[in-house]
Amino acid sequence: QVQLVESGGELVQAGGSLRLSCTASGRTFSIYAMGWFRQAPGKEREFVAAITSSGGATYYADSVKGRFTISRDNAKNTMYLIMNSLKPEDTAVYYCASNRAGVSFDHTRYDYWGQGTQVTVSS
Repeated sequence: QVQLVESGGELVQAGGSLRLSCTASGRTFSIYAMGWFRQAPGKEREFVAAITSSGGATYYADSVKGRFTISRDNAKNTMYLIMNSLKPEDTAVYYCASNRAGVSFDHTRYDYWGQGTQVTVSS
């Protein structure tokens, strides 16, 4: 079992930047593909970014491509999401999740989830 804890969410002005972190428990972090998803009030959970278990490949939603960067440090059991040029429409609860089967854009494919961290972008 993997336990995930997100941190780094806060209130920021449009155009600003944030770095989210997702720290995993256990010694098997490096075998999981990881993803970031977000959910705004009244909306479905949506894919943001994902990274393979080795970190060798990354994937992004079109809405964040060029602004967000996903990375991971397997030695620290931690994944990151650097968010630049933030927009009000990026406001959501951001969740990290792990997937033993590999990268997927479908949140239902992920095995374990963190509790989420709130990102609010003011205009």
